[in-house]
Amino acid sequence: MIYRFRIILDTHEDVFRDIEIESSATLEDFHNAITQSFGFDGQEMASFYTTNELWEEDEEISLFDVSDEPGGVRIMGETYLEDVVDKEDTRLLYVYDFLNMWTFMVELADISEIESGQIYPNLMYSHGEIPEEAPEKEFTSEPIDGDDDDDFDEEFDLDPEDYDNLDFDENWN
Repeated sequence: MIYRFRIILDTHEDVFRDIEIESSATLEDFHNAITQSFGFDGQEMASFYTTNELWEEDEEISLFDVSDEPGGVRIMGETYLEDVVDKEDTRLLYVYDFLNMWTFMVELADISEIESGQIYPNLMYSHGEIPEEAPEKEFTSEPIDGDDDDDFDEEFDLDPEDYDNLDFDENWN
């Protein structure tokens, strides 16, 4: 089977690539196709993350095993696309270069049959130019109803400006 993906750079401008790849390819093969299609040299660390419908990160699948214990994390070279993506689970996040945090939303758009004579992976469509620098991220969350820092301070009678009455040694190190 062939998976057709749209890989979108998380930025204000429309920058995306449509890639066809065999479902039996590894995530490392897919990583290489993505880096080449966006013009990266592929020399930086990267990870895929499984996600839910809201693009919230779940399991990390890393280019290399950087966990504290060997085998603690799935790695791209040993993980097949068909094992993490299907008709129900269509979304992944892809982060390239952890210093710059190039973040891409990856979505399965179609599943089709292999076309004879076609070489895979195949860059089907390219739209937009990648910016000079990775788009900045704002890692903030929306407050939950009734969840307010001021309420917390009031509930525990805390004054962040009153360091003398806080229970810690500010010169501990």
